[in-house]
Amino acid sequence: MDQTSQLEILEAQIRECYGRVVWTHKTQEKCADILNSRNDWIKLWQIILSAITTSGISFSVFANNKCAGIISVLISFVLVILNTLVKKYDLGGMAQKHADAAASIWNIRESYLSLLTDIRAEMLSCDEIRKIRDKLQIDLHKLYKGSPRTITKAYTEASKALKKMEEMTFSDEEIDNFLPKSLRKVQ
Repeated sequence: MDQTSQLEILEAQIRECYGRVVWTHKTQEKCADILNSRNDWIKLWQIILSAITTSGISFSVFANNKCAGIISVLISFVLVILNTLVKKYDLGGMAQKHADAAASIWNIRESYLSLLTDIRAEMLSCDEIRKIRDKLQIDLHKLYKGSPRTITKAYTEASKALKKMEEMTFSDEEIDNFLPKSLRKVQ
């Protein structure tokens, strides 16, 4: 097999790996966002239910209203269940683990992109490409092994972000806006 065919085959495989890493990175990010949002809602409801319970108990005691006391007890029971769930499932901690995984995967994603760039620029031999690819695969395996599992909703959100919102793509004009005038494509 000639050098060009080998390069094309290696590039195809690395492009596939890059695509999977992009999806994984975005899914981990979305999972962190979803869990943070859920955590925020739960915290808000804890505050609301605590305020209602406290107000109800105060009203029950000072106004001698038995009905307010009963409602306060029921709301307090709901609050106990909610607090138990929060204790069992640390959504904030889980969200941070997903955010950490995304940050680590980001570096691998960028390394794959750099490798693809070097391949296109014909800067590397097939042996060099294979060595870099194999190292990236080992590094990625270590990251995946320690990363938390994502939820289905995160994959759905990642899909929407990558396909419809084009979160990983930029037009030349958008990139130019980030760069100083001397580095812009369109002057």
